[in-house]
Amino acid sequence: MSWIVVAAIVIAGTVASFTDWFFMGVLFHERYGRYPETWWPRQNAETMPILYSTALGFVTSAAVIAICALAGVDNVWSGIKVAFLIWLAGSFVQVATTQIWVKIDPLVSIAHGAGYLARFLIAGIAAGIALPML
Repeated sequence: MSWIVVAAIVIAGTVASFTDWFFMGVLFHERYGRYPETWWPRQNAETMPILYSTALGFVTSAAVIAICALAGVDNVWSGIKVAFLIWLAGSFVQVATTQIWVKIDPLVSIAHGAGYLARFLIAGIAAGIALPML
């Protein structure tokens, strides 16, 4: 694997971790308490779940970049289009289905969907920049 692709994964994963913090941690934070029985009790011990989620974010970035490579992405715009379609096929459906079946405030679901979209678009942009350099 080229160092350019590795750099794209690391940069996309790092930048997206900040968007995760905003969309899934800060935006509508008070709304998570609307249905406290939905969430695992943590007693302020959120370090491990945050680390696991962050690591999975790097896996997501790598997967989006790999799919972009398979799709022949050769510019940023095509990376954005592929990333959007991946989000639409996966995360959007998962978040919407969760909203239908699990007791979650709708604004939390909107924030999660927007957060995943941001993560996927960041990886698509990284792919659109990195892949043409190969």
